[in-house]
Formats: sequence, C-alpha cells, structure tokens
Amino acid sequence: MADAQKAESQSPPPLQGPILAVVTVALALAVFMNVLDVSIANVSIPTIAGDLAVSANQGTWVITCFAVANAVTVPISGWLSRRFGQVRLFVICTLLFTLFSWLCGFAFSFPMLLAFRALQGAAAGPMIPLSQSLLLACYPRDKRGLANGIWGMTAVVGPVAGPILGGWITDNINWSWIFYINVPIGLIVAPLTWLLLRSRETATRREPLDVTGLVLLIIGVCSLQMMLDQGNDKAWFQSTYIIVLGLVALVFLSVFVVWEWTAERPVVDLHLFRDRNFTVGVTVLCLGYMAFFSAIVLLPLWLQTGMGYTATWAGFATASLGLLGAVASPISGRLADKVDARLLVTAGFLIFAAISFYTAFRSSTQMTFWQIFLPRLPWGVGTAFFFIPLMTIAFSRLPHDAVASASGVLNFLRQLSLGFGTALATTLWDDRTTFHDHRLNSHLSVYDAQTREWLAHAQAAGLTPEQAHQQLAELTANQALMLGTNDLFYLSGGIFLALLLLVWFARPTHRG
Repeated sequence: MADAQKAESQSPPPLQGPILAVVTVALALAVFMNVLDVSIANVSIPTIAGDLAVSANQGTWVITCFAVANAVTVPISGWLSRRFGQVRLFVICTLLFTLFSWLCGFAFSFPMLLAFRALQGAAAGPMIPLSQSLLLACYPRDKRGLANGIWGMTAVVGPVAGPILGGWITDNINWSWIFYINVPIGLIVAPLTWLLLRSRETATRREPLDVTGLVLLIIGVCSLQMMLDQGNDKAWFQSTYIIVLGLVALVFLSVFVVWEWTAERPVVDLHLFRDRNFTVGVTVLCLGYMAFFSAIVLLPLWLQTGMGYTATWAGFATASLGLLGAVASPISGRLADKVDARLLVTAGFLIFAAISFYTAFRSSTQMTFWQIFLPRLPWGVGTAFFFIPLMTIAFSRLPHDAVASASGVLNFLRQLSLGFGTALATTLWDDRTTFHDHRLNSHLSVYDAQTREWLAHAQAAGLTPEQAHQQLAELTANQALMLGTNDLFYLSGGIFLALLLLVWFARPTHRG
C-alpha cells in the first residue's frame, strides 16, 4: 500500500478544464477507431470477397487475422510500455494503425489485404489498454469512475456504428473506405496526444522479454487459426497440410504452457488460473464471446447472401444487437458493485439464449426488416450484463498488484476467442447449409407430386421450364442458408444456457 501511495504521489497531477476535455476526446476517438475496425468489416465481407475473387467464408479471414494479430501483441503491451513509455508507445501504435489502415484500403489482392490487416491488428493490440491507462491518469482519483464510463461507452458505441457505417460506405462509395476512414482520425489523434501528454510520459526501463514464450505463442496460435480458417476448404484431416498445422499447433502450444508455467517473466502469467474466480470468469467470458461474436458475424452474412439485403440495410439490421448496450453498460457497472455479479451474468445469458432460440425458431425467408430488427434489441442489454460483471468476477479475488497482468491475460484470450469463434461458426454454418441443401434437393424430383405441381404453377405464371427450374434451385439454396443459420442459433442458445450454469462455480463477488 505504501508503494502504491508513493507511486501515486510521484505521478503528474490530474488535468483540468479544456485540456482534459480535449485529451478525453482524443483518447476516446482512438478507442472508437480501434473498436470500430473489429465490426465495420462484418457487413462488407460479401462485397470484399466478391471483388477479390474468394468465397464469403474465406472473406471472414479479414476478421480472424486481425483478431489473432491483435491478441498476440496484447500480452507484450506492458513490456513495450515500460521499454518505450506509455505516451510514446500509444502514439507510435496509433500512427502504425493509421498507416496499415490506408494500406488495407489500397490492397488489390486478398493475400495483400490479409497481410496488411494482420499488421493493423498487431498495431491495435496495445492501443486499448494504453488508452484506458492514459485516460485514468489524467483524472483525479474521485472522478475515475466517470473516466471509465466515458471510455466504456465509446467502446460500446463502436460495434453499433460499425455495421451501419460499413454498410453505407460499401454500398455508396467503396469497401476500401471502411479502412481509409481511419486515416484522418489517426492523423488527428496521434499528434494531439503527443502534444498534450508528452510532458506526462511514464518512466522507461530495460527489462528482458520472454522471447521464447512469445515465439512459441505466435507459432502455436497462428497454426491453430490457419487450421480453423482453411480446414473446411481442404476437407479437414483428409489433408496432410491441415494435419501438419494441427500437430504444429498442439506441440507448440503444449510447450508454451510448460514454458510459461516455469518462466521467471512469462508473456502470459498462467499462475493466475490458480484463482477459481479468475479461471471461471475467463472461461465463461471466452466461450460466451465465441458464441456472442458468431451471431454478430453470421447475421449480416445471412441477410446479404440469403435474404437479398444490401450492405447498408444489413448494417441497420445488425446494429440492433448493440443499440441498448450504451444505455445498459453504466447501469450494469453500478449494479456489479452492489449485487452478486453472478446474478447479472445469469440475466445476460438468459437474454442471449432467449434471443438465440427465438431467432432459430421464428426465422424465415419471408421475414420483414422489423421482424429482424426489433426482437434483437434486448441483445445490447445482455451484452452489458455479460462483459462487465464477468470482468468483476474474474478480478474479484485477485491481489491488487495482479490485476494489470490479469487484464492482459483476459484480453489476450478474449481476442483469440473472437478469431477462433468466427472461424468455427463460418465452418459450421457452411457444413449445415450444405447438409440442408442436399436434404432438400433429395426431395426435388420430377417424380415428386409437389415438385411437379410447383413447376407447373411457375410455368403457368409465364416462366420457361429452364427459368422455373432455376428459380426452384435459388429458393432451395436460400432455404438451406436459413436452416443452416437457424442451426447455429440453436447451438448458441444451448451454449449460453450451459455457461449460465458454469458461472455459478465461481465464488460470490458481493459480500454485503
């Protein structure tokens, strides 16, 4: 406690007045730009895939490579900030993020886009924790709750604005501008932050980096992600390439766990998992995030490929998933201090499960926009009762000096979950769609009375026999897409209910 008070007394005084307001806006814009980039590409995937001559499933690699590269740099954010200083590192990362955003928009081939997207994700990794740390240091201790509220609301608004903005840009300008839009923001935020905060730079020192652990982590995680991304296209373990990737991931990640457990300065502190609440909180958060983000990725894909929506309208429909999150997040934060956080998580998972099952049970190819938009509005409330209380559970019984390390581990695993969840969801979606397509087509035959009747009605309406058969094939494909989507929402609902039970293995967070 004495060391903490000494460090507090040596830190620069809080900012006040217009300077504090400008710094807050600048850091909030950086968070918004970063979070926006996770979701803005979702509704643009079919267009990007079409323009660069890849399938829609391969197009989701734009999301997964960003998430994995982002996750890998999060654990070394602390080391980098101690080595270069928080302000300097934040400005460098912001400028690199801006540069790679421009290069993503400039990319004229899919491999080039993936490479720049991975570099963009790597630059983005330290930006989120650094922005929060810098923002809190600018506020007096009694107003840090306000600072956290501003920071949190910015992070929540990004996923809501992303689909709308991404859809409108894709339809009315060009998908490249979903990346170019970051350039003016970055060129404003970086110099402004350096100008106002360089006098508050943190002390630097040289520390050894666990290079061995970092290399093991990068090779293991990248091999696993490549296996998940490409497994479906290469018939999984019928392919020697996929088998080799799986073995490399297994060996390197196994050695990584053993190495990190015994390392003096580990990249990922695995000893934190000795705490039951941290283990339960992180496990539930990561598994829940996989199911949570799967819905956010699949919905716009289904609307555009199966329902004929434009990217703009798919963005509007997807925005309802987070619209109420900005309102519910401050409420959830206040409740987490007063009641057992397990109750809030339970409420959040019940909302997720109810919407998932409703979507799976009621979806049809004749749904109107409002039948898609309105039932998903409570999802944002579930989001607020999901993230914040689970972080409260994870950190509730850790010593104060372990929270920073625990936050790094949690965010690292959360970002990995985003990449893994997207890859698994799109693979399962493709498999279930193919299954339903084969099953439906097995009933379509000239010897089937209902098929002959449908074709006769179509031809009576003026279609040629070839046009009637083509329309029937399109209707069947759309039905298969819908049924495949429903299967994934049934699975998500089941996962949310299972996690609802798992969270109660944590100890209470509220002690009255």
